[in-house]
This record gives sequence, structure tokens and C-alpha cells, in this order.
Amino acid sequence: MSCFDADLIIIGAGPAGLAAAQYGAMANLKVLVLEQLSCGGQALVIDVLENYPGNAGQFDADGKMISSPRSGYEVAMDMYRQAQGFGAVFSTFYAKSMKKEDDVFIINFSDDKPLKAKAVIIATGSKPRLLDIPGEKEFSGKGVSYCAVCDGNFFKGKKIIVAGGGDAACEEAMYLSRLSDNITIVHRRDSFRAQKTLVQRIMNNPNIKVRFNTVIKEIKGGKKVNSVVLSGTKDGGISEEQADAVFICSGTVPQTGLAFSLNVELDENGYIVTDRNLATNIAGFFAAGDVRSGAFRQVVTAAADGAVAAHSAAEYIDSLTS
Repeated sequence: MSCFDADLIIIGAGPAGLAAAQYGAMANLKVLVLEQLSCGGQALVIDVLENYPGNAGQFDADGKMISSPRSGYEVAMDMYRQAQGFGAVFSTFYAKSMKKEDDVFIINFSDDKPLKAKAVIIATGSKPRLLDIPGEKEFSGKGVSYCAVCDGNFFKGKKIIVAGGGDAACEEAMYLSRLSDNITIVHRRDSFRAQKTLVQRIMNNPNIKVRFNTVIKEIKGGKKVNSVVLSGTKDGGISEEQADAVFICSGTVPQTGLAFSLNVELDENGYIVTDRNLATNIAGFFAAGDVRSGAFRQVVTAAADGAVAAHSAAEYIDSLTS
């Protein structure tokens, strides 16, 4: 295909990248997906993906559930196989930088020759935001975790602190409550930001206690976590509580390193600015999913972003030859 390795290169294979791969391939584009780690992104750590349309489980004729909703991993793997089935090609690469020369995007790697494409979709998502408190980094992997599905089993029956107040924190706490009856959610505000159905489940769960208007000031321990120092956001009161694990769900940081190479416009929080077609200020460069500004960070909206971005990329590629 001329000098191009692909019509469309998609960087990142979470739900947004996987959906973009499918829709790009369905548009008869030569699609190459680059993923540094495992396909699926943050969906891989969702134990039960019950808020994804059509993934509510199976019911009998009387409306009784006979099978649970599938996990994020299962849904992501279906998306991956579906995109492959339409012809998208997946490869493991760590892209170091990117540039655009005329109408050609050139992606550079450490050990391999550059890849060239007519259009690029960045769907690199985000990573957990650190609390940036004493003890957090020191005890990472020793009681401090950012993924309940990954590490929860290590703390069965233990006292667990969950920090955060959004959907992720509530979902993590619900998962952990099946492993221990001693879960405490610590949230700096006086109410949760999570969806109402999730909040209701948290408040009705006998295994979960809630501490509003409270933040973690320090994580302490020896070889592993054994306590946390808590501070009230209103009264300033300080207390120390025993804890075996701390699961941190305090938001995310967008992975926009490659965008800096192209001087892509970012918002005040570092997310990529797009228009309604998910185009950035760089022609032919699109953003989808958690990496973009204003996104409602759910699997379903990430998938929708991927579909829109791929459609827009196909139209852009067509315009190059018209």
C-alpha cells in the first residue's frame, strides 16, 4: 500500500480502541492497532460489567436471573475477536513519539522502523491518580493497590480501606465486600459522586462502612500496610486506624504523552480537546475514550467514541484523494 503501513493506526486497545478497530475495518480501511500491554484497558479489571447495554445476564421466562452479567474481561475479549474478524491487525508496540509530515503520520519506536499512516486515533485512556501521600509509593504492592479485581483476593477477611467517591470506588468496594466484611470507604466530600444505584447498594451493604468528609493523610506499616492516618476535612481531626490494605480510586490521569509530540490542544486537566466528530486541532488525528476532554468515562461511551472516531477518520482519509 504505497508508503503506508496502514490507512489508520489506533494507539491503545481499550474499549475505545477496540471499537475503533472494528469500525475502521468495517469501513474497508487497513487498520493497525498498537497496544503496549493487554487488549481491554481498564475494562479488564471490572468484575461484573452490569451497566453495559445488553450485558445484563440471562433471565428465564419468569424474569429470574439465571446467569450473571459478564465481566469486563469477557466483553473486551469479544470486542477484540470481533475487530480481528473484520480484519484489524493488532501489534504490541510502545510508541515513543509521533510527527506529521504533509499528510503522513510517522510513529517512532525505540528499536523498530517508524510506522506510517494516513490517520491516527489515540485511545490511550488514563491511569490511576495517586494520592501523593506518605507511604503510598512505599507500600505499593505491599497493601496499597489500585485494582480490587487484581489484588483483592490477597486480603480476604482483612480490614480494607477504599479511598474515593466515584463509580470506580463504589464498584471496588462492592467487589471487596464479597471478600471481607470489614470495608471502609473514605471520601473527602459529604456525598458520593457515583451513580445513584451504586450508592444505594453501598449504603445498604452491611459489610461496608462509609466515612464522609475524611481523607487519608498517611499510610503506615513495616513490611506491609498496618494502619492509615485519617483527617476530617471539616473539623481537621486526626485519627489512626488499623488497616491491612488500602485501595485507591481517586480519579485518573490521561495518557497524552504522544499528543505532546504533535502539539495537540489539551484542556486545563490535560485531556485532549476534540470536536463532535472527535477530531483534534491536528487534521487526521482523532481521540476517543478516557483520554479526551469531557468524556463520560464508561465502557459504553468509550466504545461509542471509538465508532465515531473511526467513522470520522474514514471520511478524512477519503478526503485526501477526492
